[in-house]
Amino acid sequence: MAVYIIGLTGNIAAGKSTVARLLRERGATVIDADALAHAAMAPGSAVWEAIRQTFGSQVIAGDGTIDRRQLGAIVFANPEALAKLEAIVHPAVGRAIQARLAELQRAPERPRAVVIEAIKLLEAGLDRLCDAVWIVVAPRAVQSERLVRSRGLSPEEAALRIDAQGAIEPKLARADEVIVNDGSLEDLKGQVEKAWEAIPDDET
Repeated sequence: MAVYIIGLTGNIAAGKSTVARLLRERGATVIDADALAHAAMAPGSAVWEAIRQTFGSQVIAGDGTIDRRQLGAIVFANPEALAKLEAIVHPAVGRAIQARLAELQRAPERPRAVVIEAIKLLEAGLDRLCDAVWIVVAPRAVQSERLVRSRGLSPEEAALRIDAQGAIEPKLARADEVIVNDGSLEDLKGQVEKAWEAIPDDET
């Protein structure tokens, strides 16, 4: 029996991490693509070196790590720069995800579902690894407020990051499940529970 794989995506600050947490509470194993990207950028790694060569020492913090805020200021204001960064990071993250999936498939006790949480799930082609794609959506004003409150961005910085994601509508056409995160946490829990219960029990 193969593990059922959910690709969880949605634009920035839509609430993917909250949905991932709710799924984890229900027994899913979550693979966080952003965490894997952090790991891939470790000082001295091939990804770190490629970023340094592409964007310069200005994106290297005093402790040698990638200054993600400085890097973000560059790439979210320049689509070409963002494409260069993604071309560096996405392959490494994809390999890490596939390695983790292989581990889980071999495990003697496998979870009912594995969730790949990735903001660029569709753009990076990770959806081809998934049995279903879930997309979390939220109004733009809610996304902006969350970015300002939780990440300390200015409204202008938040707008740049939201705009860099592109429109959500084309992605929705590829969704098997759409989670609308514009209300209370209880409402969100209800949507997640309903979608979770609809997951096939036996995936062969």
